[in-house]
Amino acid sequence: MTTMTEASVREFKMPDVGEGLTEAEILKWYVQPGDTVTDGQVVCEVETAKAAVELPIPYDGVVRDLHFPEGTTVDVGTAIISVDVGGGSAAPAPAAEQPAAAQPAAAAPAEEPKAAGSGRQPVLVGYGVATSSTRRRPRKGPEVPVQQASTAIQTELNGHAPTASEPAPAAAQAGPGGPDRPLAKPPVRKLAKDLGVDLTTVVPTGPDGIITREDVHAAVAAAVPAAPEPSVASAPAPVQAPASYDTARETRIPVKGVRKATAAAMVGSAFTAPHVTEFVTVDVTRTMKLVEELKADKEFAGLRVNPLLLIAKALLVAIRRNPDVNASWDEAAQEIVVKHYVNLGIAAATPRGLIVPNIKDAHAKTLPQLAESLGELVSTARDGKTSPAAMQGGTVTITNVGVFGVDTGTPILNPGESAILAVGAIKPQPWVHKGKVKPRQVTTLALSFDHRLVDGELGSKVLADVAAILEQPKRLITWA
Repeated sequence: MTTMTEASVREFKMPDVGEGLTEAEILKWYVQPGDTVTDGQVVCEVETAKAAVELPIPYDGVVRDLHFPEGTTVDVGTAIISVDVGGGSAAPAPAAEQPAAAQPAAAAPAEEPKAAGSGRQPVLVGYGVATSSTRRRPRKGPEVPVQQASTAIQTELNGHAPTASEPAPAAAQAGPGGPDRPLAKPPVRKLAKDLGVDLTTVVPTGPDGIITREDVHAAVAAAVPAAPEPSVASAPAPVQAPASYDTARETRIPVKGVRKATAAAMVGSAFTAPHVTEFVTVDVTRTMKLVEELKADKEFAGLRVNPLLLIAKALLVAIRRNPDVNASWDEAAQEIVVKHYVNLGIAAATPRGLIVPNIKDAHAKTLPQLAESLGELVSTARDGKTSPAAMQGGTVTITNVGVFGVDTGTPILNPGESAILAVGAIKPQPWVHKGKVKPRQVTTLALSFDHRLVDGELGSKVLADVAAILEQPKRLITWA
């Protein structure tokens, strides 16, 4: 009866929701023990290094146990919830009472056919005990012949039967696969003992694998450089002071999830790709007028129309005129990979940190289609529902720092991309227009690029083209 109950319990493991991510934090549970769940029902929300994702359960049943509380970071492949799919009671399953590594070996065979029956590949979490225990079982059988073999070897080398002190080491060093006692004559063994050398770590060079005196001395010489390491490693320890802070006036925030991944990516990008940033200040008065006209156009009814839409289109046209800027650097192959498509990234600030989702094949979209994609991207990011797939495969990025009232900046490349365009605040400034100083709508653009594959000329052409289009938006037609 117990076996039937255990067989009806399914353990749902943390899946890899982001192509290679190794862990995720449980943000919120939507179910509790005793609740009934159905196939496809969302049971929890987790945050990976890239996004917040809702996890659906893949079968029907009754929740038996939630293995981790909210706020816990769990490795991919670890069981997070158990569900009774046989209609049993909601009592905690035996498998949930202890860690997977501590489960009896007999529980493993029950898990394997269950995974096969469900058509799912078992994750190698909780299966290690069964494998190692099957290796240990044969030990008791061969112990006697192993000891006899070791005794015969020692008799041959020493010319006499083992003394009372010798059989114990031979039996202790015999492993499950055969005699592991190193072959060495008594004088060599004594030398190794005097010098503190473990013969099992010595590489033999004598005939038939016998350890010689020279081998022991060589092992001593090889170990000498390693001696100072403990003192070097321990030297900084006294300098480190215990972490302390004023809890009344300071707050410590754990770095994890999206923010942790962003920090690692930015550090890697800054110290891998040689960044160059160029700036241009441009009169965008005509672009701002066009934005107002498009808002009134019925083709854009219900769509988000703002300066970012025309800036994105201007960058896409500039890339079409200078396609080599849309590339990446393959360090392993030592090649420049020119992309014949544009996945346009838009940097978005969210409560969980900076994310950069991208619009796939943005180069092929009409202006209304681009407006629709931008609107969906922004609203999804604001709600924290951006999927990991939406943040992968970007080729160039736009970051709009102007929404914060900032004039410009030196943006860091999104890893794997060759260029990023920063757009500053658009505001009235005195400007020479048709020979007279007039108030005009002006902004500053900054383009950072990877100087390994984008030289100054190419980067300058791209930035100049974007500025020229925003100054005279009719070039969206003449340059298309």
